[in-house]
Amino acid sequence: MPSPTSDAEQARTMTLEAFADTIIPGEKRSPDDRAIAGVSAGGGAVAAGAIELLEWDATGLSSGLDDFARLLNDHAREYAAGYRLVLDESVPPFVALAFQHRTALVQRLTSPGHPEKPFWVSLALFSNMAFDSAAHMHTADALAAGHPGLTAMGITPPDPDGLWRFPEYSYGRQLASPHPDTTPSGSPA
Repeated sequence: MPSPTSDAEQARTMTLEAFADTIIPGEKRSPDDRAIAGVSAGGGAVAAGAIELLEWDATGLSSGLDDFARLLNDHAREYAAGYRLVLDESVPPFVALAFQHRTALVQRLTSPGHPEKPFWVSLALFSNMAFDSAAHMHTADALAAGHPGLTAMGITPPDPDGLWRFPEYSYGRQLASPHPDTTPSGSPA
């Protein structure tokens, strides 16, 4: 039987996954996946590593994730009561909300004038960041692992030596000549 701590950690993770999936939806990991609503094909914020990024201490949010999850579930209970929704008590309240209700609640929390807007916007930004840039991973490693966001954006893998080279100029022409002291690797002499 799981310990209470692991149950609390699991509930926190499910709640944060459901939030990240509301920001950038993806497909369910399995038929019984409750955190991921499954409203989009392919990987979303969760598959892109939103939880790993949020738990990374460099974000400055990791120590407050328990509070974010608790507060989000409190808001979900209040939201559900306001719409007379019956929540499945086997999962955290935010996870129990249908996707359209998750979206409406997140919209409410991130709207101008909401007193907690900065907190929820920061959580949403990190969910986007996990998908858009894989900030918690080296780009080459993320691409090798098939990162859904970088792949969707068409980011190409590096050359075999780990460097990115671009044989065509993005503006269709060379904008400047390299400095005469530039080494073959592109570094200053």
